[in-house]
Amino acid sequence: MTQERTARGQISIRNVVKVYDPDGARVLAVDNCSMEIAAGEFCVLVGPSGCGKTTLLNAIAGFHGISGGEIHLDGELLCTKERTPVPGSDRIVVFQNGALFPWFTVLDNVTFGPVIQGKMSKKEAEEKAHYMMGQMGLKNIAYNYPSEISSGMRRRVEIARAMMNDPRVLLLDEPFRAMDALTKTVVHQFLLEVYDRNKTTIFFITHDLDEAIFLGSKVYIMTTRPATIKKVLDVNIPRPRDYRVLSSPDYQRLRDECIATVHEEAVKAFKAGEREM
Repeated sequence: MTQERTARGQISIRNVVKVYDPDGARVLAVDNCSMEIAAGEFCVLVGPSGCGKTTLLNAIAGFHGISGGEIHLDGELLCTKERTPVPGSDRIVVFQNGALFPWFTVLDNVTFGPVIQGKMSKKEAEEKAHYMMGQMGLKNIAYNYPSEISSGMRRRVEIARAMMNDPRVLLLDEPFRAMDALTKTVVHQFLLEVYDRNKTTIFFITHDLDEAIFLGSKVYIMTTRPATIKKVLDVNIPRPRDYRVLSSPDYQRLRDECIATVHEEAVKAFKAGEREM
């Protein structure tokens, strides 16, 4: 089963261009951006605010089209300028602000998707959900409501719900941005355990450089808008990882390189904002 999963989720982004309002303001958000994300890779994107990270994620998810180039998933064409992508359960998004149904229990939230889509019976979905929640430390809160559990637990529930569909790609758009540092450390470790166990391809967006290096297999540093890839850092820190790696020489070297590269683009973005004002 592990071999089958590691063969799924290869993403090829080839010379992608995205123009918003092409008939009016023509805002060039992404320009000639190319990435090759291996199946089973934990890919992390960092870059200045508004540089186009979420634009790429939304194109992969099928939320909007692109203005040029191609995106492939496992060798199959996902979208071009002429072909608008369609959202699918093989590409699941976990959003920054959360999306649990407050009127459902944790168990009902986790089982909702497969049941409503007709992929599983309610009994099958509940059996799988109980197994997954047991693995993720959520077994004792199955019948609680989202308002009754912590923010860290809610985020873990959302990831459990996403994994119910056995996606080829898990898309996470700054999922831990609003968390305090202590909660982040717990959820980071949880996400790494999920990744090490399933090897699902992860496309993760963050502004937190420490988070990027600690979690990622590769860190893709983007330029200020219009976005393209400025540098790719290979994070050759062995897995499984824990917080002891934060004091390692390899981690510090990668962090310094990442900070220097991102800072150059942040300065450009700041100056461009001043000119626009």
